[in-house]
Order: sequence, then C-alpha cells, then structure tokens
Amino acid sequence: MAPSLSIFFLFIITFCVTLTAAAAGHYSLQTFSPRPAYQSLIKHAKTRKPKLPFKTRYFPQTLDHFSFHPKSSKIFYQKYLINTQYWHKGSPIFVYTGNEGDIEWFAANTGFMLDIAPKFRALLLFIEHRFYGESMPFGKDSYQSAKTLGYLNSQQALADLAVLIRSLKQNLSSEASPVVVFGGSYGGLLAAWFRLKYPHIAIGALASSAPILQFDKIIPWSSFYDAVSLDFKDVSQNCYEVIKGSWAELVAISTRKQALAELSKAFRTCKSLHSTASVLEWLWTAFVYTAMVNYPTEANFLKPLPAYPVQQMCKIIDKSPSGETKLSRAFAAASLYYNYSQTENCFEVEYEVDPHGLHGWHWQTCTEMVMPMTCSNESMFPPSGFDYKRFAEQCRMKYGVLPRPHWITTEFGGERIEKVLKRFGSNIIFSNGMQDPWSRGGSSPC
Repeated sequence: MAPSLSIFFLFIITFCVTLTAAAAGHYSLQTFSPRPAYQSLIKHAKTRKPKLPFKTRYFPQTLDHFSFHPKSSKIFYQKYLINTQYWHKGSPIFVYTGNEGDIEWFAANTGFMLDIAPKFRALLLFIEHRFYGESMPFGKDSYQSAKTLGYLNSQQALADLAVLIRSLKQNLSSEASPVVVFGGSYGGLLAAWFRLKYPHIAIGALASSAPILQFDKIIPWSSFYDAVSLDFKDVSQNCYEVIKGSWAELVAISTRKQALAELSKAFRTCKSLHSTASVLEWLWTAFVYTAMVNYPTEANFLKPLPAYPVQQMCKIIDKSPSGETKLSRAFAAASLYYNYSQTENCFEVEYEVDPHGLHGWHWQTCTEMVMPMTCSNESMFPPSGFDYKRFAEQCRMKYGVLPRPHWITTEFGGERIEKVLKRFGSNIIFSNGMQDPWSRGGSSPC
C-alpha cells in the first residue's frame, strides 16, 4: 500500500483473535472481521499534534441526512483541515476522505497530496470522519449507547462529505472547481463509494489499499492472511516456518501451571499477564501490521519502523542462534515493531495505548463493515474460521445490535462491481502495491 496515502489505513486491521481452552486440552482459534487490533484493555493517550501546513476549521454538520425526525436536524461541528497555499480560484479541490481516527494523523502521513498540489494549483481539504477525533455529534456521550452510535455509518459519512464540499465551494465562489477525492484503506473505500454515489460532486477518486471486494463472499475469506504470510515467505522460507511453528509452542507453554509467569518474563511485560491470549494477539498484531506498512523507506505511521520492516524481521529470525525456540525468535522479531526506537524497557502486552482514537471502528464492524477473515493451512497463522453466529452474538451483547453482513454489497455493489465500473467508466483509480495484504481485496484500476 502506498505510504503517501497512509493506508489506510490502516485498514490498520481489526481482527479479533480468541484463544479458548477446549475440553481435550487443545486450543481453538477464531478470526473475526478487520480493524484496530488493540488489546481488550485500552488506554487513551494524549499525543502531541504534529505541526502541519493546514488551518483548522469546523463545519456545522447535520446529524441525520436521511430522515426528518425532530432530532435529525441537530447540528454538530465537523472538523476539517484546509490548505490554500497553492490554490487559484477555479483550480481543483483535492479532498481526503477521513478514516477512523484523528484527521491530523492522516494529514501527517499523506504526503502525495501535498506533493502534487503545486502542479495542479489545488486546494487541499482533509475532512474528519464523524464520531472520530473532535467530530463528536454528542460530545463525550457520543459512544454512550447504540442510540447515539446509530448515526455512525458510511452513508452518513459520505453525505457529510457532500454537504461540506458543496458549502465550501459556494463560500469560495468557485463552484466550477473540479473535485477529486483521495483515501486509503477504509478512507479508500469512502473515496471510491463517494465517486459512485456523488458523481455530480467529484469527477474522480484515488482509492489506495481499498478492500472493496472484501465483503460477503466475493473473494476467499483467507485472502488477507494468505497475503500477509506470503510477504514473509517471499523474504525467507525459514522466517515463515519459524513464525508458523511459534503458535504451537505458545499453546504448549499455555498448558503449564506457571504459564503466565513464564510468558510475562519471556515477553518482558511491564505488568504480569492475565491471559495467554494476549501474547498471541500481541505477536499477531506485530506481524500483520508490519506487512501492512512494509514501506521501502523509514516511516512512523503506526510505529517507528525501518525501511522494508518485513525483511528486517526475517533477518532477526534467520540470524538467531540455533538453540533458540521458535517462540523466542518470533518475540525478537515482533519486538522490532514495538521497539525499533529502542525506547521501551518493557512491553504493555495487555494495556496497549490507542493514541489516535480508533475505537469507533468496533461499532462499524458490528453493524455494516462485516469483512469475514479466516486463516488457511497456507497461512503462517493458526488455521481458523469465521463463525458468524458467534460474532453476531458478541455484537449483540456489546451494543444491543446485530450486524448486517450483506448491506455494503447491497448499497455499493458486490461481485459485479468491477464489471460495472469498467463498462460505464468511473474515473476511480484503485492503487494497490503487489505486497499489500489488501491487494487481493482491492479492485483493478478503472
């Protein structure tokens, strides 16, 4: 995925891995849908905002664009960043469709738009997604219940973009300015969908690492983790085999009486572990996210990382002493993700910090953004399946709602979307790197 468009995220994946003991003494794994793979106990940290070449503005946005109930017209203030340094009246407006996080985070990691703005004399606009960052429709109570979170969905977010863009063009007296939308990962989905739903507002879209085919049964559910595994396997067969074999060693340790104490010491945890499942998730997160941000240059999007971090992880594994266990080698490699900067004396395995405010994604995956994921025998992760009934029950218990697994393909198109785009011409560029784990869920340029 292109670092200039951030990813998207990070489509940043949210998987939920559950490690449970079965009666026979074995462990069963289940992989759920994507996104912020943060541990169950999350701390929210205040991070220093990066200095960016943008001015911050707030737009009075409508709460509900699709009904006329008395509460629908409630106003909340949606944050956006604007740069008019290179803009000339009538020139293009480049809009970044905000992801599931603080808008400054994406602006700080999206250099491509700044790079091309002078050539096109473009105005740059980064619009924050509702229910993320400072764009909270109900303030501190925005996440209080499903009654408030019910206004968090992709259709409302797209309508927010449309209303804000039209208003801005009117205020600038530049309604003839063409608009191109940009986005990565979930933001890439929004960019592509915006072009499809609002072609009278945007003349084109650049969707980077947009998993537009990841829904329903359009592609094999194992595609994402197969791609992550292939990234490591292409670097080193031994690296792939070590990671693949480390899970069995973890399971074996987990059956011991002093397992938690032993793992706390081996993984240099800051606090004693409460569950062996957190160790699996900690390792899993490191390998998946590293594959997602396997950039050819140093980067600091998710964590500070060297150029080609997958290669660097595999070097650590391949150069480990022969007497080391597979699990200890996997830990050493994962430590690159969490401590490349060499500033950590211990690891917060169960108390990961969420500095970018990503937690709203859990609601989205429990409602419309249902992207089933499994691990095949070809994966370096333990084979696992997707149990929709169990997933739906967890969502019901947490939020009191049930997912709508077929809604996205109903609203935006399913397996025939590529043919439709190519036939009618869409001016949508789907940008995916060959090593991008989301590339199998993306689409070809149209």
